[in-house]
Amino acid sequence: MPTPLELQIKTLPNEPGVYQYFDKEDVIIYVGKAKNLKKRVASYFNKNHENGKTRVLVKKIVRIKHIVVNTETDALLLENNLIKKYKPRYNVLLKDDKSYPWICIKKERFPRVFMTRRVIKDGSEYFGPYTSVKTVRILLDLIKELYPLRTCKFDLSHQNVNEGKYKVCLEYHLKNCKGACEGLETETHYNNAIVEIRNIIKGNFKESLEKFQAMMLVFAENMEFEEAQKIKEKLYLLGNYQSKSTIINPSINNVDVFSIISDETHGYANFLKISNGSIIQSHTTEIKKKLDETDKELLELFIVEIRQRFDSQSPEIYVPFKVDLGEIVKVSVPKLGDKKRIVELSERNAKYYRMEQFKQVQIVDPDRHVKRIMAQMKKDLRLHVEPRHIECFDNSNIQGTHPVAACVVFKDGKPSKKDYRHYNIKTVEGPDDFASMEEVVYRRYKRLLEEEQPLPQLIIVDGGKGQLSSGLKALDDLGLRGKIAIIGIAKRLEEIYYPGDPIPLYLDKKSETLKITQYLRNEAHRFGITFHRNKRSKTAIQSELEQIPDVGAQTITTLLRKFKSAKRVKEAPFDELKEVIGNSRATKVYEYFHPQKK
Repeated sequence: MPTPLELQIKTLPNEPGVYQYFDKEDVIIYVGKAKNLKKRVASYFNKNHENGKTRVLVKKIVRIKHIVVNTETDALLLENNLIKKYKPRYNVLLKDDKSYPWICIKKERFPRVFMTRRVIKDGSEYFGPYTSVKTVRILLDLIKELYPLRTCKFDLSHQNVNEGKYKVCLEYHLKNCKGACEGLETETHYNNAIVEIRNIIKGNFKESLEKFQAMMLVFAENMEFEEAQKIKEKLYLLGNYQSKSTIINPSINNVDVFSIISDETHGYANFLKISNGSIIQSHTTEIKKKLDETDKELLELFIVEIRQRFDSQSPEIYVPFKVDLGEIVKVSVPKLGDKKRIVELSERNAKYYRMEQFKQVQIVDPDRHVKRIMAQMKKDLRLHVEPRHIECFDNSNIQGTHPVAACVVFKDGKPSKKDYRHYNIKTVEGPDDFASMEEVVYRRYKRLLEEEQPLPQLIIVDGGKGQLSSGLKALDDLGLRGKIAIIGIAKRLEEIYYPGDPIPLYLDKKSETLKITQYLRNEAHRFGITFHRNKRSKTAIQSELEQIPDVGAQTITTLLRKFKSAKRVKEAPFDELKEVIGNSRATKVYEYFHPQKK
């Protein structure tokens, strides 16, 4: 049986994210990022490491936690936040106080635009963070090329400017600034440029593109090709820059994020703690349903429990739907933007946690997993016994030609391919799905009865009320009605039909019962259509050769065995045909395909 650590590694998702290693004291000793969590974490345990520090780290790992994110860039930024918060022993590079760069539009009269690594809450606008300083500098260079902005730190208040307190500097004479300090540029004109700059930083520089293209043309017309090329290169490099990250947004501060997804027996809830625009904590857990609690009830219990456990004092909570927590805390249900994306990120982590729990149960205790699914199917499909043995039927024909049917068998929720069966329809003429279904169901269970083979607990027919009635009639003729449950599944809306009940059952789209039922139906369709296609193909191949006068079945078989297809027989030289089937029959075949040649 795998150890808990091996089990965690096997069930990690193949998604970008951040992983955290814990030692036996439950202390974080390492934080890392990955484009593919499963491959990256497994690599620590699948090879011998030359680095001594890495070998020691691997020996100390007792538990793994992870957070799934949307992109590799998000993973890099989240890794930075967690390393700075927890300062793990085996992380060295990101323990310093340096952080990723931002672009700031300062809150002041005639705002400056510059790069900074510190986010100060003074009302200024911050964009980022950026994972590359080079990208920030290219962007600022582009802005400088397009818009003459001031770089000085003077207080350009109305009073100071009117009193002539400042004089224009060299930047004005170099035409990098329009002299706002001496009132040579209006505040309205300057602020219009700031609006355009804000759009460029956000990645919406469509409005400024024409102006930018015009600048390139002016350089080109003036034979300043080097300058035009520089602007072109900057624009190309900026094409792929990422202006924002879901992980960090300075407007989201001191907030708890909660979400939940659930199935019939359990809820899976996730908690993310946001501080100063960064995720600093993540926790996901499984909640067992005892009295068919709703998602709202489970999430309310989870929120109260987690906030007490982690002593959270956040004044605001983001959730995917309204919950009742009294008036002490503000509850928000985001609809758009970064706040909505943070809730979606929490939901993704809950979803992956649920998938990992299922995988772990399948590995450690496959019988328990099967029992759970069978019990759920019995409840959802209103059966008297667990459907350990299920058989599903599907018909295939094209306008009544080559009618065939398929029967697939599932045992304990998994395909039992050795028990699959094909059927050629024998008693039905023309396209009659109902009669074909009746024939194949009758033939299947007549044979099982004669051979004293075990009967299934559930029969599924692909189709609606008509096919179900046909299958039921076959069971009546065999005296099996009431001994085997039978249902029909219609493709359009996945309705489940029962004998004698005109109103279909609609299963929860997320339920495993519906997924297994769809899997059965799709497998029967695949198996049947493959058989039907092969039969048509075989008939089409033989039919052309059968048209040749005085050439029998044995000759056709000999030709196909040698040449593999009718097309190759048609293209074969006379001498080759003669070697295979003799002169007389070779002449008939060759002259049939080549009437002009002798």
